[in-house]
Amino acid sequence: MLSAGKLVILDRDGVINLDSDAYIKSLDEWVPYPSSIAAIARLSHAGFTVVVATNQSGIARGYYDEATLQSMHDRLLALVEKEGGSIAHIAYCPHGPNDKCQCRKPLPGMLHQIQQQLGLASLAGSWMVGDSLRDLQAGEAVGCRTVLVRTGKGAKTEAKGIGLEKAHAFDDLAHFVDWLITTKQ
Repeated sequence: MLSAGKLVILDRDGVINLDSDAYIKSLDEWVPYPSSIAAIARLSHAGFTVVVATNQSGIARGYYDEATLQSMHDRLLALVEKEGGSIAHIAYCPHGPNDKCQCRKPLPGMLHQIQQQLGLASLAGSWMVGDSLRDLQAGEAVGCRTVLVRTGKGAKTEAKGIGLEKAHAFDDLAHFVDWLITTKQ
């Protein structure tokens, strides 16, 4: 049985792969951080369940379609599996910021979807890893322990210093995983 403390929820763009202010619109533009792929595999080897929660408003904006997004996620899953790891679920919000959905972070709807998908009574004690304040706010709304990585928009988020009181900060996903595995086992 999965315990919430063994669940790591990752934002995608800026945490797992390079981010772009112009959006990641194609499989060619989806460029993973090699250290993140290895870090996800290490989490799996250490008994953690890894899931992804990602805002993908580029779909609502017409920059790419769900088939293109699926090709990016298929590549992510294949790369992680090649390293011997796994991602249990990928949740995404295809809506734009003005669509009034409940799934777009900082709202916790996507995290509730993950909770249901995994059959967990609660996400309290899980880890939410992101590079933006909205990632952390979504995690905090459901009781996650939060982690800011400095990749992607993370360094700018950290420099603002607002809303980060509860968050741990690390240079990247690999450094967080090193810490988590060595201190929480």
